[in-house]
Amino acid sequence: MTLWWRMNLVVGGVAGVWLSGLALAAQGQAPSTTGKKAGEAFKNVTTSTLKELSVDDFVASMGLISANLGLDCADCHPNAGTDKADFVTDTPRKVTTRRMVEMVATLNRTNFAGVQRVTCWTCHHGRITPSTTIALDAWYDVPSIELDDTVRQEDGQPSADQVLDKYIQAVGGAQRLAGLTSFVATGSALGYGELGGNADFTMLAKTPNQRATLITYKDTQRPSSIWAFDGRTGWIKTPRGLLGDYELIGSELDGARLEAQLSFPGQIKQALTNWRGATTRSIGDRDFAVVQGSGPRGFLVTLYFDPKTHLLSRMVRYGPSPIGRMPTQIDYGDYRDVAGVKFPFEYKFTWLDGRYTAKLSKIETNVAIDATRFGRPSGK
Repeated sequence: MTLWWRMNLVVGGVAGVWLSGLALAAQGQAPSTTGKKAGEAFKNVTTSTLKELSVDDFVASMGLISANLGLDCADCHPNAGTDKADFVTDTPRKVTTRRMVEMVATLNRTNFAGVQRVTCWTCHHGRITPSTTIALDAWYDVPSIELDDTVRQEDGQPSADQVLDKYIQAVGGAQRLAGLTSFVATGSALGYGELGGNADFTMLAKTPNQRATLITYKDTQRPSSIWAFDGRTGWIKTPRGLLGDYELIGSELDGARLEAQLSFPGQIKQALTNWRGATTRSIGDRDFAVVQGSGPRGFLVTLYFDPKTHLLSRMVRYGPSPIGRMPTQIDYGDYRDVAGVKFPFEYKFTWLDGRYTAKLSKIETNVAIDATRFGRPSGK
């Protein structure tokens, strides 16, 4: 992993830095992407499989390709990560990637009736050239850590409904949770690998489904990073993103809505449909009770609960794309009681183009929050 890549996987991420072929960006201008598909917003997106994606899903899909092949942006886009980044030139690797994307789409269409059974990860597993022969040491000694995306009920495990009921009771009970209408959480954020400098972290939430997250840098001149959802529309603003800020209209919008709803645990059952599980899965050396629910447009969410405390430990949400599901993961820890409700005071956010940890120092509940805090981020 190159130093440049590691330094960009920090607070604020590099959403947008993978954008293939931004002719306007090459001229120092950020194009307007609101309501547009990727093929309309970015002149160099010519692959039919990807050009129909929304801008937010296209950004995530670029991260997915990068992770699947173990590459960083500069491997396809010359000088990415510098002021001389070239997102327009069709490098040989970019041309090959387009061909491979169409090949995957054709395989699924002609062999699996359009159901997504083959993705880039199926063959590459973080390598540029897929491995063709198994390593015998791995066959005999190293267990596979790859899990199915989908969860099925396991014999002897409780139902999803029972797991969710225990969670609701563990965080405060339905009656107490019904009285939680808003909160403001403050603390600090630290980027991946302790790079990117310290930052102030603020999360604001209001029932039933409004949330905003702000990261403000204390030791650099970078603008704030903001993720906002006002109950209907969502926005992302990142200082290193070529787009500056952009509206969420694809599966990232579904993800923002879900995260806002899960901020208020009393409505967890209504946040998703088709609940299934539970099954047992491990994180490190610990087992967790895992359930799964579905959302709109092929949206999929897996939740990990500590069987001892019944508290939520991990959420993984998957947005669909033509080249594979796009995961976003949040780990929750250090639960503390605030006005009779247990809140996590540590969040670990991990997505395809960023990773950071937020540690809270204070949470205030049922406070007034100006509605504009959940709207489109300002230019400041």
